[in-house]
Amino acid sequence: MTSLEFRDRLARRARRAKAHLTLSMLGPLEAYFRLLAHWNATINLTSLQLNEPSDEAFDRLLVEPLAAARQIPDASKAWYDVGSGGGSPAIPLKIARPALRLTMIESRERKAAFLREAIRTVGLAETTVLNERFEEVAGTSGNTGTADLVTVRAVKADPELFMTAGLLLNAGGRLLLFRPAHDASADPPGFARVSTVLLTDAPPAYLSSYRRMFHVEQTR
Repeated sequence: MTSLEFRDRLARRARRAKAHLTLSMLGPLEAYFRLLAHWNATINLTSLQLNEPSDEAFDRLLVEPLAAARQIPDASKAWYDVGSGGGSPAIPLKIARPALRLTMIESRERKAAFLREAIRTVGLAETTVLNERFEEVAGTSGNTGTADLVTVRAVKADPELFMTAGLLLNAGGRLLLFRPAHDASADPPGFARVSTVLLTDAPPAYLSSYRRMFHVEQTR
């Protein structure tokens, strides 16, 4: 796929999802996608086919994060992405919202190495990688209550996820869950659902936003 073909296709998919995409974002997004495809040949970063990518691959890796960018409050600054793996949604979302200070949490060393290389290749400012478990990062006293935003790509959000995210988030901070299906379950303790929006429709992908209401105490 040529650079022109890549950019035209991404622009079409973004328009379909009504996602904001500017000319200045195309270069960094392409650089990230091609680096991901290169590393994915030797490290399992994503199960999606990247050599001849489908529309689903474009949507899942690039368009969903771009569509999610408009759901982030303007006042947000400090942001943690959990289980960053292959870098999506974090890296495309950072490209769309460059003023955010991004910390990617990835416990697997080789995936953390990819994320560091992606930061260098794409040229992302104020972006770091922590090669640690989410629980370890959230349990560090210096991190408690420091986050305006936590993002997670999750098939199922269990109570432990909310509890751990609650340790990082300040009062009023947002937890954004990227999900393959709409979840109408009750709000977990300490959180209030703000919205659930459809990001892309083929296949459907949703973003649920929760606001942290009060400090979540860590139990031992």
